[in-house]
Amino acid sequence: PEEIECHLSNPNATREANLLYNYIREVFTHQVISGQQESTWMDSPDYEMDYIYEHTGKYPAIRGLDFINDDFDGCVERAKAWAARGGIVTICWHTSPNLDGGYDDCKEGRLTMEEWDLLTTDGTPQNLAYKQGLDKAGRALKELQDAGIPVLWRPYHEFNGWWFWWGKQGGDNFRKLWIMTYDYMTHDLGLNNLIWVLGYSYTGLMMEDFYPGEDYYDLIGADSYYVNVNGAEPRLYNGILELAGDAKPLCMHETGLIPTVEQFAEAPWVYFMTWHTTWLTEDNDPDDLRALYNDPYVITLDDLPSFLRIG
Repeated sequence: PEEIECHLSNPNATREANLLYNYIREVFTHQVISGQQESTWMDSPDYEMDYIYEHTGKYPAIRGLDFINDDFDGCVERAKAWAARGGIVTICWHTSPNLDGGYDDCKEGRLTMEEWDLLTTDGTPQNLAYKQGLDKAGRALKELQDAGIPVLWRPYHEFNGWWFWWGKQGGDNFRKLWIMTYDYMTHDLGLNNLIWVLGYSYTGLMMEDFYPGEDYYDLIGADSYYVNVNGAEPRLYNGILELAGDAKPLCMHETGLIPTVEQFAEAPWVYFMTWHTTWLTEDNDPDDLRALYNDPYVITLDDLPSFLRIG
């Protein structure tokens, strides 16, 4: 096979990860890739995807999954099915400081400064226990790697908010945690199918404090639940450009209301991902959704190049 240029932070990235990343780089500032987070507790795991299809005749290009409550097997199964349809997979992980549990544990968890030190110091019992927790996600991601599926991997999202445990004790601790996780998953676990997404929150606060450096991520972005007020968030977009430049594409990794194509002109994020359930169905007018998903600026599942189809 022909040589593929590698622009990913991991020089050992898989062929599939490089193909996907190069495609995302090409699209950046020219179009936006559509994305949708799944819920798994509504009528079916495809509740949101079916809702979008029903109202627009299209499916989103990116499916968002969550390892929440240790749903590793379910995520792997649905990721494989989505990749087989030619879709792109992104995964986040709402989890506790012990890397188990769900949303409440993620918000209620808190580490003291001493606990942070022990967690992020190589070789301590706390550090080793944490890495064993990472192994759970690692096994699932490795199964996807073995199936040839690249993943937009978005751990520790909204870290510069104050609501999740990984963001509560400041940027220094977060940066150590991010770099430790990146190094462990990349070098120790050999996960070469990951495209690392550094996902800031909509607060726009202390962005530099939390920035781990360009060697430790591939996509960078923010989320927004204030599109009704701020449009496509040009302030956040420009804040990230100032911080990190445009060498790596910028994404709107979560939103409720989706910006219009006109609004994306002010902040050309490479993809958006609508959050699940009512954030999709109540925040977005069905007519606006139809117009957006049928606009040539927006890349949907059927627009993705065939080389992304796995299996």
